[in-house]
Amino acid sequence: EMALPLWKNLLQTTKKRILQQRWLSLYNGAHGYEEELVKKKLQQFSGGSVNLSKEDNGVGILTLNNPKLMNAFTGTMIVELQERVTELENWKDGKGLIIHGAGNTFCSGSDLNAVKEMSNSQASDGMNMCMFMQNTLTRLMRLPLISVALVQGKAFGGGAELTTACDFRLMTPGSEIRFVHKHMGLVPGWGGAARLVRIVGSGAALQLLGGAARVDPERALRLGLSEETLPSSDETTALGEARAWLNQYTEGPTTVIRAVKKVVTAGRELPLEAALRTEKDIFGTVWGGPANLQALVRRLK
Repeated sequence: EMALPLWKNLLQTTKKRILQQRWLSLYNGAHGYEEELVKKKLQQFSGGSVNLSKEDNGVGILTLNNPKLMNAFTGTMIVELQERVTELENWKDGKGLIIHGAGNTFCSGSDLNAVKEMSNSQASDGMNMCMFMQNTLTRLMRLPLISVALVQGKAFGGGAELTTACDFRLMTPGSEIRFVHKHMGLVPGWGGAARLVRIVGSGAALQLLGGAARVDPERALRLGLSEETLPSSDETTALGEARAWLNQYTEGPTTVIRAVKKVVTAGRELPLEAALRTEKDIFGTVWGGPANLQALVRRLK
């Protein structure tokens, strides 16, 4: 008889460990990637900030704040983005996330001064920044929060790549998304190409990357790159509209919303059998839970 409680306890512990286990980084020491050394290098290029506010309704607002350079990522901002993602991973009450830029524009990619400096130094610096940002944006994409990029003004280069790490994209009138990498003699390096193919398909992705094409709100809707064009281009008003839009998906019990995001992430990234098993495990965390029991009572009434 004593064996049964012990077995149940072991089962719960195992299940909890499986569900809380963070996805492994894409890159580590085996790839010649030393994260602390990369951070040290990036922190030489200062300026701007990445700010996070967490609202009582479980929605976080992540703001790229470097308006003098159209919110281009400096080295310190790249490090701060990783710190904010870690904070969001540890936010147990979070359900949703809006990413936007200060000064009524989204993000113009990397700070070219930092890029130029890194290009002139060790050849591995660019590769290390690439691996660092791929790790960070993959973790961002896998957060158990339903995320939306609010695109105002311009989302160019790395800024365009950042939008693809969100579940949804909303655009304001007059805004544009543009993968300008070809004009820089590059291809996306922050995971933007791989994610773009999954969003719009390989043919459209080839057009957008090969043509460095300007994607306005109307074209983004046609391609399925954007979900909606918001009515207002005013910074504060548009943020309120994005909150209201996201609310249709984040309204409800935190445990359920987070579980929804987790099963979708598993379905997108895992082989079918592994995704099914993960779905079963996540189902087990909400079955018989408060939201489930309350819903059953309401139905019975």
